[in-house]
Amino acid sequence: MTSGSSRCVQLLGVHLLLHVLLGVNLSCYSLATYRNSNRTIRRPPSCRPDQASALLQLKHSFSTNGSQCTLASWRSGTDCCRWEGISCGDADGRVTTLDLADCGLESGGGLHPALFDLTSLRRLDLAGNDFNESQLPSAGIERLAELVYLNLSATGFVGEIPRGIRRLRRLVSLDLSTWIYLLELDDYFVPLGDGRWPLVEPDIGSLVANLSNLKVLRLDSVDLSSNGAAWCDGFANSTPQLQVLRLPNTGLDAPICGSLSTIRSLVDINLSYNRLHGQVPESFADLPNLSVLRLSYNRLEGWFPTRIFWNNNLTVVDISYNFEISGIASSDFHQELPSSIGELTSLRLLEVSGAGNRLNGRLPDSLKQDCSFDALDFSDNKIEGQLPRSLVACQDLEVFDIGNNHISDTFPCWMSVLPKLQVLVLKSNKFVGMVGPSNSGDKNSCEFTKLRIFDLASNNFSGLLVHEWFKSMKSMMTQTVNETLVMGNQYKLLDHTYQFTASITYKGLDIIFSKILRTIVVIDISNNAFQGAIPESIGDLILLSGVNMSYNALTGMIPSQLGALHQLESLDVPSNDLSGEIPQELASLDFLSTLNLSYNKLEGRIPESPHFLTFGNLSFLGNIGLCGLQASKACNNITPNIDLPHSDEMKSKDIVLLFLFSGLGFGVGFAVAVVLAFGIRLRRICQGIIFMRQKNIFILV
Repeated sequence: MTSGSSRCVQLLGVHLLLHVLLGVNLSCYSLATYRNSNRTIRRPPSCRPDQASALLQLKHSFSTNGSQCTLASWRSGTDCCRWEGISCGDADGRVTTLDLADCGLESGGGLHPALFDLTSLRRLDLAGNDFNESQLPSAGIERLAELVYLNLSATGFVGEIPRGIRRLRRLVSLDLSTWIYLLELDDYFVPLGDGRWPLVEPDIGSLVANLSNLKVLRLDSVDLSSNGAAWCDGFANSTPQLQVLRLPNTGLDAPICGSLSTIRSLVDINLSYNRLHGQVPESFADLPNLSVLRLSYNRLEGWFPTRIFWNNNLTVVDISYNFEISGIASSDFHQELPSSIGELTSLRLLEVSGAGNRLNGRLPDSLKQDCSFDALDFSDNKIEGQLPRSLVACQDLEVFDIGNNHISDTFPCWMSVLPKLQVLVLKSNKFVGMVGPSNSGDKNSCEFTKLRIFDLASNNFSGLLVHEWFKSMKSMMTQTVNETLVMGNQYKLLDHTYQFTASITYKGLDIIFSKILRTIVVIDISNNAFQGAIPESIGDLILLSGVNMSYNALTGMIPSQLGALHQLESLDVPSNDLSGEIPQELASLDFLSTLNLSYNKLEGRIPESPHFLTFGNLSFLGNIGLCGLQASKACNNITPNIDLPHSDEMKSKDIVLLFLFSGLGFGVGFAVAVVLAFGIRLRRICQGIIFMRQKNIFILV
């Protein structure tokens, strides 16, 4: 073969080889394209028939009448992975999520066992549905071994927590909270209803023994009263990743174990409304991530460790109403609040109120410019000196309560620069001087445009009530748009909503409001030395529900402009030097239920409208110039022929009026109606606007 022929054969071989290689590559490219194309258009697997069957059985165990979730998409023959509240895994069509939270479903027969056939569930949330005081099944729930999130809160289950939950080793979040109301009688709390906790856990250590992945545990109002002094050791031994521990109102009656501080991941601790005693562990200061510490309404004693305040992550500290706490432990500050509090720029709530918090000395004047406080409550202590001027750094401050202390100062016009301040309680201190703009003549230097609760009672304030000062209270004049019923910064801390509290005198009673409703708009300047006339501009504050100007030296006539306050429920001006006649305009205030004009120099006929006739002689006592059906002296001219209601009718009207307030939002609703009727204080363990789900009774408190 010639060299040319050999060269041709070689070229032909290379050409054929290239064709083969290109063919292989093209085939691979085509196959890859086909596979990628298949991957793009591939649909997730449909729900398995056994999963759909279990869900349909569960649906049939519920009544959906009037519920928010009708489960209309739950139909036989359709893909259950597309049903309301359902998610499935990508691989095999098994149900991995069942979320029917707050659907308002009702089941008379308890939890249907078909639920336990959904063995691939990772998230189960049935919170806010009504299982009508049925017991959780003693067996079956352990089959849901893949569960990571379990929420059965506010479902109306009763009895002992099933042992099967202890075997759910993958759990990260467990919420079995029940919601009940607490009646506060002096130092004790009694659950309203039959006095029992719905759910019971006799051995919390065993409950969490195998839950090493747990990060969130909420057992609000679950009966833990059978657990002894070592109730918290189980957490230290078994839940090293725990971040949220909420056990309020659980009947715990023991010291707080210092071993809790070994769980370095803890962020939120709520042990309020129990019978915990002994000292607050100083080792809590060693929790680097601690943000929320709620220990209120217990029987803790001794000194509260100052070192806890050194934690820059703190946002809420509540140790109120522990009557044996002696103060803040510090060798340097001698029962005073430590100045290190001013360094906690993330702290939003500090509540150290209560007769047992015997704080004294001065408030530290060390707040930083980036102060984050929303609420400061130092009431019922022995704090003295002046208010710290560094408070002006707290531009988010909405509530400031320094009531019942020994503060010696003048009226804090300088606080008017706080743009969000809505509650200012200075009562029962040693404040002196005039209330209003400073002597500089700057009338804008003392305008509190956002105030809704203003309490100066029982101080030594004096001088005139300034007309312009009342005119500056813009928030008492008009209702703002999109305003929620509950006042204040309902900020969320790990899904927890907090409402501010305040203790004020309302309708002649000292009442602690567990939340400050926006319908409560109050001015209380009683027990001071104010002089002069009541400014007519008070009639512009049309949102006022309570006015107390008793025990001053006010003169002149009662302004007829008060008749414009159609939401007014309480008017107290006794023991002044008011004169003239009672304005007829007051007779048109249909919601006025408390009236005290006694011990003034009023004269003339008392208005005799049907509503005014419900006020007895005590409302007008000590005004020798008054006459009428409600007074001890008849008028000389002819008295109109108006029949007084029978006493039973009057009681009936009072009751109807009392409950009318709860329906219309006037006053403070049913809860405070109970307070007014019985002279006790009502608090509930859960924050926010809640309701008794078990009986579908909605009560706004």
